[in-house]
Amino acid sequence: MSKANPYRLMQGNEAVAEGALAAGVRFFGGYPITPSTEIAEILSVRLPELGGKFIQMEDEIGSIAAIIGASLGGAKALTATSGPGFSLMQENLGYACLTETPIVIVNVMRGGPSTGLPTSPSQGDVMQARWGTHGDHPIIVLSPSTVEEAFFYTVKAVNFSEKYRNPVILLLDEVIGHMRARVELPPWSMIETVNRIKPNMPPEWYVPYERSSMGVSPMASFGDGYRYHVTGLVHDIKGFPTGKPREAQENIFGLFKKIERGFKEVCLVDYLEMEDAEHAIVAYGCMVLSARSAMEQLRADGVKVGMIKLGTLWPFPRFALEHFLPQLKTILVPELNMGQIYREVVRVNSGQAVVEKINKINGEMISPDEIIKSMRGLTR
Repeated sequence: MSKANPYRLMQGNEAVAEGALAAGVRFFGGYPITPSTEIAEILSVRLPELGGKFIQMEDEIGSIAAIIGASLGGAKALTATSGPGFSLMQENLGYACLTETPIVIVNVMRGGPSTGLPTSPSQGDVMQARWGTHGDHPIIVLSPSTVEEAFFYTVKAVNFSEKYRNPVILLLDEVIGHMRARVELPPWSMIETVNRIKPNMPPEWYVPYERSSMGVSPMASFGDGYRYHVTGLVHDIKGFPTGKPREAQENIFGLFKKIERGFKEVCLVDYLEMEDAEHAIVAYGCMVLSARSAMEQLRADGVKVGMIKLGTLWPFPRFALEHFLPQLKTILVPELNMGQIYREVVRVNSGQAVVEKINKINGEMISPDEIIKSMRGLTR
């Protein structure tokens, strides 16, 4: 990229890798799997050039274990996978949630279940991203809808993981991961990065899970002289396992409270033509591309349609719907699954507007024409 031409032709997976590096990621542990492999391939070259570390693990269980260890050692760490690998990561994802270890997991979704449709797009992992690991826990899940967003959302994913000491999942679909587009990215010097809060007291005063006013505990890196216990068991503020109901309650409640405090920050939502909209399309990921085209054609025909574009899927940004519900007659949710975000839209809607869905699970995109046909059926 020259000064004369600031634009680059970039693939979505490449944008993810570039965003990770710009955000300060210096450790990648992963296992190649379609359709995310390009992320690992690029970082295997770029990370050593920047003094970082790349390691190909024996499987996805080892991959997430490696990035948890790297993060505890002080590195910003990331892995990339797809559906089957994401399934293997769930136990250690729960471990990272309870130990409050900042990591980023990129899941470039493909058709399933099992090995499914390895080279075809899907949005079938939305509920797994929220509820895949057992127990009650919060999670942050972002879903870019363009190549440019793949870069910026990766930066945000790393920043959110560091700020809130929580795993963050970046959900792409195969279309966004493999699509190429002309993008203009800022120099790294202009990228805002966030680093985890470090303890500012002597090691003997350090209480590893004593929460700050923001609800986030300062995190010492292993090797810095701050000894503390890390366990997947429910623990007290010193990090040691506890069976006391009050301490267990405070431990789990604390996980939720820190995300609740940052709810408006982590919920990324865009509104298109919603000011006078009587009908809305709720879309995310590659479905935004079809939905935008459909919306523009419907608008040209005089139908007052707008779009609510979800950049954050979890925590679900219910305010994005609630604000417009008084003016909406119908809501359409196109998804490459059987209706996973549709269920959340129905829940928040609470019977106010007519909510319908349009779904595909055969590896094909939902076209603008199909969305137009469904919306016309709703607006008659």
